[in-house]
Amino acid sequence: MAALTLAPATAFFCAFWLLPFGYLAVMGAGPDNSTGINAYWTVLSRPQYLSSFGATVALSLLVALCAVAIAGISGCFLARNAFPGKSLLLTVLTFPLAFPGVVVGFLVVMLAGRQGALAQIGLTLFGERWVFAYSLGGLFIGYLYFSIPRVIMTIVAACEKLDTSLEEAARSLGANSWRIVWDVIVPGIGPALMSTGALCFATSMGAFGTAFTLGTRLNVLPISIYGEFTNYANFATAAALSVLLGLVTWIALALARRLSANGMGAAV
Repeated sequence: MAALTLAPATAFFCAFWLLPFGYLAVMGAGPDNSTGINAYWTVLSRPQYLSSFGATVALSLLVALCAVAIAGISGCFLARNAFPGKSLLLTVLTFPLAFPGVVVGFLVVMLAGRQGALAQIGLTLFGERWVFAYSLGGLFIGYLYFSIPRVIMTIVAACEKLDTSLEEAARSLGANSWRIVWDVIVPGIGPALMSTGALCFATSMGAFGTAFTLGTRLNVLPISIYGEFTNYANFATAAALSVLLGLVTWIALALARRLSANGMGAAV
């Protein structure tokens, strides 16, 4: 009975993830078009790919940390306070989830592009345009824009489930507000922070629409993969880069799940 229950999910997993990813892994073992050697070795030895990988990991990690910090504080506040318009505010904060990456990239251009709002303000006040939409800074803003909603609702739910008696006990023992936050609240919502942070990291690692909208010269892995198989028909290297991206993302998610499980066990 259990096997029949899992059969549809197993079939879907094998057909739409395991087989394509396995084919990518085999294709990545082929020769790179420009060097003629194994594409995996090319990816791991050439500076252009290593810099793309490093920039993507650093950007994704920064996005995850900032999203967790901003949404963690906001989520705890929203969970602990009732005020008029709270439901509307939560709806507005989660609205970016409805936008595809291309729309998010367009919004960044409208904010910090050559004809964007910041460019017009800078031109009016100081005689020069403030433009950063087409750089990693613009990409960071775009990724952060759609990462915060992924975190904030989970944090709100986690904070609402916290046992407030623990905070009252800590306060009765003389703990100040900061000590309560670090010793009670943060450990209590730690698993939620870990899981949502890993999700933001994984999403940023593979996000393509926003990066493509802001410029194909951005040195991040999704753009590198796109360029290899569309501009150069270098399928082996594109496959090797895809496998590398997938492995790093999977390791991050697995590590976050393990740490979250350990945190829950310690809390219990």
